[in-house]
Amino acid sequence: MNSVMETIVGHRSVRKFKDIDLSKEQVEQIVQAAQSASTSSFMQAYSIIGVTDKEKKKKLAVLAGNQSYVENNGHLFIFCADLFRHSIAAEMEGKDISASLETTEKFMVSVIDASLAAQNASIAAESIGLGICYIGGLRNNLPEVCSLLNIPERVIPLFALVVGYPDQHTEKKPRIPFHHIYHENEYEQDMDTYKQGLKEYNKIISAYYKERTGNARSDNWTAQMTGMLEGKSRLYMNEFIKKQKMDLR
Repeated sequence: MNSVMETIVGHRSVRKFKDIDLSKEQVEQIVQAAQSASTSSFMQAYSIIGVTDKEKKKKLAVLAGNQSYVENNGHLFIFCADLFRHSIAAEMEGKDISASLETTEKFMVSVIDASLAAQNASIAAESIGLGICYIGGLRNNLPEVCSLLNIPERVIPLFALVVGYPDQHTEKKPRIPFHHIYHENEYEQDMDTYKQGLKEYNKIISAYYKERTGNARSDNWTAQMTGMLEGKSRLYMNEFIKKQKMDLR
């Protein structure tokens, strides 16, 4: 296994960082790696906002669900789906492309582009000894996030990425086994086989939690997921996306 593969498969989320800011050079390297990701039809339909203002980081930490590591880290990156620059490009060229921009397809392109860029950034950060954690809690209240970061129409903050020097050791959480993720030639739909794979994974996750918590926790993956998904959250999202003129047709 080469060093790139070791970095990728060695990933784990870090939620406690040393009080050391990333250097300008490190930030530029991480963003350069993000920009090197694949992009659909060269659209580059994303933007990254680096937040260094301490008060803004504190407010974002509250908005993300009072997650302290959103405030305390080496650098905070906000990854946004972005079709704003494309509307400006159309204005410069004297064309109307709103019918194309306001479609589910272009919305998906912007989300995928941003996600690919973020994963490149994460791997780059981890390759130079830094730790990272994605923050989906940013979507708890996007109107306030947009106001705080002066976000225009056709831009949606998708998630944050906290990066810094780790100040804790975290265990790698077991992923779903290969044979349950990878389907060859067609999607596996034999329910006995499918459920058996999930049962195997439940045992792995239950053992992981027992070891990590000294038997204080032993829940499994299917129970964890169904418990989470029973609740309803962020139901405002559909209307918010439409308000940002990102997904109307």
